[in-house]
Amino acid sequence: MDDRSADIAVLGGGLAGGLIALALARLRPELRVLVIERGDRLGGNHVWSFFATDLPEGGTALVEPLIAARWDDYEVRFPRGRRQLRTPYHSITSERLDAAVRTALPIDAVLCGCEIADVTANRITLGDGRTIEAGAVIDARGSAGLPHMAGGWQKFLGQLIRTTTPHGLERPIVMDGTVAQHDGYRFVYCLPFSANEVFVEDTYYADGPEVDAPLLRERIAAYCADAGWQVAEVLGEESGCLPVVGSGDWEAFRAEHEMPDVALAGVRAGLLHPLTGYSFPLALAFALDLAQQKDVSGGALAVWSRGWAGQHWRAGGFYRMLTKMLFATAAPHLRFVVLQRFYRLNAALIERFYAGKSTLADRVRVLTGKPPVPFFKAIGTVLGEPALNPLTLPERPPQTGAPR
Repeated sequence: MDDRSADIAVLGGGLAGGLIALALARLRPELRVLVIERGDRLGGNHVWSFFATDLPEGGTALVEPLIAARWDDYEVRFPRGRRQLRTPYHSITSERLDAAVRTALPIDAVLCGCEIADVTANRITLGDGRTIEAGAVIDARGSAGLPHMAGGWQKFLGQLIRTTTPHGLERPIVMDGTVAQHDGYRFVYCLPFSANEVFVEDTYYADGPEVDAPLLRERIAAYCADAGWQVAEVLGEESGCLPVVGSGDWEAFRAEHEMPDVALAGVRAGLLHPLTGYSFPLALAFALDLAQQKDVSGGALAVWSRGWAGQHWRAGGFYRMLTKMLFATAAPHLRFVVLQRFYRLNAALIERFYAGKSTLADRVRVLTGKPPVPFFKAIGTVLGEPALNPLTLPERPPQTGAPR
């Protein structure tokens, strides 16, 4: 391929980059958009899920082609009981994201299998020496951990399983906290994609990011056996770890990634829910807002994106405080008690929490009542500097993804 040019070049074809490409194609069709991805397809190998109440205005139409399964409600399970919540729940897949972006953009506007050697405000140099001139560059290549931040990890291994007979699940189990507790707060997550296909994920709110894949596969097999599901075939697998943030130096984090006049997006910009690790609602809202900017020059988008991410960081103080409380005050094997109590609260409060839109009344309600952690220890943690772990990954990190 000869050297080329674009109005906007998106680096990284994962969730954030893919949604930006879709939003631009839908709302700004006059712009030439190019997506550059080092993998062999867009989106990698992931299932992302979201509540219908997470979607920002205008988001429904954009994500509709991505939805692989949808349910009218979901369930949670804890030692003190089960609860069915009537909030619609949807899942999208990498395959759908890849297909949708390729359909929305011209055939030569998606470059996969491309290493990036150098990036400047208006030029990308690929590993094979080719260059791309761009009016603006958006860097959505993810992040190897979150430097200058501290907290914990939501780590997981999930398998798409075909059962020999119908599994009987009618709705997702977003959290099954009745399982034996290991390595922090452990729960199992189940998505019934069809009568004989179910995605089963073993998930942990843990202090470290290490994923012991053989052990988690054994635990998934044991969970299926306990449920009475005979596994005919494992159709697919994904694993990874998501940072959950309790504290950090925002300016130092930005300086770690920023380049002059290059916009940052996705986790690389710090756009994730501090406690759940969810990135989908933020990635979608960011993409829609970006596509409505009048000035899409590199410098203008860099300034705008920094302000957008900074506002998100400032708004996340409540959720970072809860992360501090969860990881620094609750004993690892008792962390499930915090979530068990949370899921007894009002359903609308839970919806706003996941969407990152908790009201003042919501925040008071979460923190009052019978405290899930010792009161004075919790206050000391919030006011002081808790001993949280740095959110840095090993030199060879596990695959990072966002199952939610």
